Amino acid sequence: MNSVKTPGDSPVSLKEWDRIIIGVDPGTNVMGYGILGVKSKKPAMIALGIIELNKFESHYLRLRRIYDRILSLVDQYLPDEMAIEAPFFGKNVQSMLKLGRAQGVAMAAALSRDVPITEYEPRKIKMAITGNGAASKEQVREMLRRILAIPEANLLPQLDSTDALGAALCHFYESQRPAATAGPRTWKEFLAKHPDRVK
Repeated sequence: MNSVKTPGDSPVSLKEWDRIIIGVDPGTNVMGYGILGVKSKKPAMIALGIIELNKFESHYLRLRRIYDRILSLVDQYLPDEMAIEAPFFGKNVQSMLKLGRAQGVAMAAALSRDVPITEYEPRKIKMAITGNGAASKEQVREMLRRILAIPEANLLPQLDSTDALGAALCHFYESQRPAATAGPRTWKEFLAKHPDRVK
C-alpha cells in the first residue's frame, strides 16, 4: 500500500482535530483513500494513499483486502464520517457489479465501526472542488493541492488518492452549508417543514 502523510504528523495526533473525514474512491484494481482533518472550520490533509488490489487474482480476495484495509484505516484515524464516491454507471455490467461490490465492502467496514456514510456522484465532487462538473482528475488534483496547500512531494502519482480526498473535501463543504438553505432529505422532513401541503 502506498501512502503519504503531512509533515510532522507521524504518528498523527488525532486530538488536535475537531473532526476527521475519510474519503474513499472505490476501485477493483486500485482504491484511493484520503483523510481530511478539520480544525476551527479549516480543512487540512492528514493522509493520502491507495490500496493496490492487482496482485489478487480472485475478486473475492480483493474484496477481503478492501474490507481489512478500510477497517484498519478507520481504527487508525477514527474518522467521524465517511464520504465515498458513488459508482459511475457505464455500459459494462460486469465491471459495474464488481465496482458496486467494492464500494459496498468499504461501506460495510465503516458501518461496522458506526461511522456514518454519505455518497457523492463524481460530477458533484468535481463541481465542489473545481467549479466544473466535467473537470479532469488532474484538475481535481491540482485544485486540491492549492486549496489544502499540499506540497507536491506529498501527493501520489495515482489520481485515485486525490479523488478520494476530493470526496472528503466535498463532504466538508456540503456539511458547512446552512441547514436553512439545504432542502429536506426525507419525506418526513418535508412534511414537518410544510404541514400546509398535507391534505
